[in-house]
Order: sequence, then C-alpha cells, then structure tokens
Amino acid sequence: MGKIESGFGKAIEGTGTAAQEQGTGFVRIASVASAVPEYRFPQEVITAAFKGYWNTKLQEPEKLDWLHSRVGVDFRHLAFPLDRYPQFSTWGEANAAWLEAAEELGERAIDLALDRAGMSRQDLNALIVVSITGIASPSLDARLINRMTLRPDIKRTPIFGIGCAGGAIGLTRAADYALAYPDHTAAILCVEICSLTMQPEDFSTANLIASGLFGDGAAAVIVRGSRTAHRSSNGSSQSSRHGPQILGTGSVFYPDTEEIMGWDISETGFKIVLSPQLPDLIKGRLAGDIDAFLGKYQLRRADIGNWVIHTGGPKVLDSIQSTLELKDSDLDRSWDCLRQFGNLSSASVLLVLEEVLMNDTPPQGTYGVLMAMGPGFCLEMILLKW
Repeated sequence: MGKIESGFGKAIEGTGTAAQEQGTGFVRIASVASAVPEYRFPQEVITAAFKGYWNTKLQEPEKLDWLHSRVGVDFRHLAFPLDRYPQFSTWGEANAAWLEAAEELGERAIDLALDRAGMSRQDLNALIVVSITGIASPSLDARLINRMTLRPDIKRTPIFGIGCAGGAIGLTRAADYALAYPDHTAAILCVEICSLTMQPEDFSTANLIASGLFGDGAAAVIVRGSRTAHRSSNGSSQSSRHGPQILGTGSVFYPDTEEIMGWDISETGFKIVLSPQLPDLIKGRLAGDIDAFLGKYQLRRADIGNWVIHTGGPKVLDSIQSTLELKDSDLDRSWDCLRQFGNLSSASVLLVLEEVLMNDTPPQGTYGVLMAMGPGFCLEMILLKW
C-alpha cells in the first residue's frame, strides 16, 4: 500500500523493526493475558441450576432450554459455586462479592500479562481499569494498587458504564497515554463478574438470554510507548511473542440509541437492557463506519488480514460477518471464545486478542482491526499492524 498516514500523526511505511519503532511514535501491545475463576460449568449444568432455583416461578422452562441452547455457549466460568448465588439476598452483598472476585482475578490477569511482557509491577506507569458489573469507591484500581504494591506515582483511570465496548475503549485510552508518554508503559484491565448481575425475579426474554450468555473473567493488556526499553526492570527480555503496533483508533457514537443495550439500575441492582434492534443497527451502519475508518489510512476491508471481534453473541457475530462480508475464518477465534467462556462483556474482545496473539499470530506486516460495540450505543475500532 506504500505510505499511509497514521491516526497518531505518523507515517506508516513497510513492516518496521524494533529499532525503527523507537523513533516513530508508534505504540505497541506488549502482551495480553486473561484470568478466569476456577469454577467451570457446562451450559447444561447452569441451565439446570436456574430451572431448579426458579422452579414453579418459571412458567415456560422449555423457553429457557431453547434460549440457552442457542446462545453459542458450551462452558462458562463463574466466580462462585452455583449453590452460593441464591445466598446473595441484596445488591450490597452481591456488590461486595464482585469486589472480592474482581480483585483476585484482576491481580492474576495483570501479573500474567506483565510476566509475558518480561516486565515487573514497578514497570507500570499507568493503570486503566474497566468494569460494569460492580461499583466501589475507592475504585477497583485503587484496591489493586494497594493489593499489588504498585508504584505510588502510578496514573489511575477507572472506567464504568461502557459494557461490551470497554475492552476496546480501555485499549484506546492506554494507547493515547503511551503516545503522550512514549517512555511509559500502561496496563488496561477489564474485569467482569456478570454472574452477580442476574435478576432472580426478572423473567423477561432479555434476562433469560443474559442468564445463558454472560460469564465471569478478566483480561489485561500491557501497552508500551515507543521509547520504552526492551529490557525491563526485572532483568528479563520481553517476550518475542509481542503484539501488534496500534496505528490508529476510531469511535462512532449513535445518537438516541440508549435503549439498545445497558443497565436499568434500581434497588435490586443491574437489570439487563438488550434490544432486539441491535442486529438491524449493525446491518444498517457498521459497514459504512468501518469503511470510513479504514479510509482514513487508505485501506479497505480487503486489506485487513486479521479481525479481532467482540463475542457479543450469535446474532451479533452473524450480523457483523454478513454486513462486513467476512470469511468464516475471520471470526473463528471469536466463536471459539464464545463457546469456551461466554460473553465476558468488556473483557471479551481482549480474550479474542489473546487467542490470536498466543495461538494464531498473523504474518508480519498484516493489518488487523480490533472492534467492539457497547452501551451508548457506540462502535470502537483500533487499527493494528502485526
């Protein structure tokens, strides 16, 4: 494609080397890592647990079976044993459990990402924490700074309310930070305990779908600026399996679409908002918005050799594939993560990124697009180069 202009204000030419990268102003994903709870259940076991709990309150148990069998999920990790969930009688109890699980999973994900990058906790200059399944003040990032004895001068940014788009938005903010501070390293952590948001007295189709779709887990990404050293303070070399450069980012906000996805928050906690209009929105807008984003870099969809797509569910993935005219193989990792983990909200797209990085790394020079959609309603896009 010759030379194109990066959204970060730098020219992109050729594949580049580590030495060249030091002077370009690019930022790079150093590593990605996930952490999931120890409790892993087949979908059928979770469905049976819901039916046993609801018992006669569930007027159409066959509807639950039908919905759970069609969300594309085979297994899910949950933060607690199935028999503990009925013991959470208030939102406060569930929120305290969220904080307990989120701290443990968050620490594990960050430490593994640092280890894969050949870095230590003291190498982190900034921490961005995303979660939509619980709240705390001091926020979760502050708890993790204390728990992990991170640097006292670390720059912290907690983000709430952006749901499934959170992994992409958090990664964009980390890239912005590393671009502004090229000798710094930033971590983004997405941690979601979706199982604690289930509404026991809500028998709407949206809640029944959510009870079969969402799981628990965390994912962390380490992003380094262009002038960071290639040997970290722990004395080890960074992993040769490093991630791609981030060449640019894009956002699209769709006005007056608040009812597409999100939470209704009340005395009982988080009640899912999930509109059946979402596939129509994707089909009507996504292709044009992706094309406009790529056009800023003189690229087309045909130039993209790797797609990292949030595991929103079968209807979302099918709509994305048909609208963007992608091959089945372009979504293989997204479908795999959906089957093995369910939808982890903000963390999902980062799990897909981890799968690509660890098990299906594209050839050097391949362009990629990481994308996710979430409450707002909004679309987040990141242009990558492997």
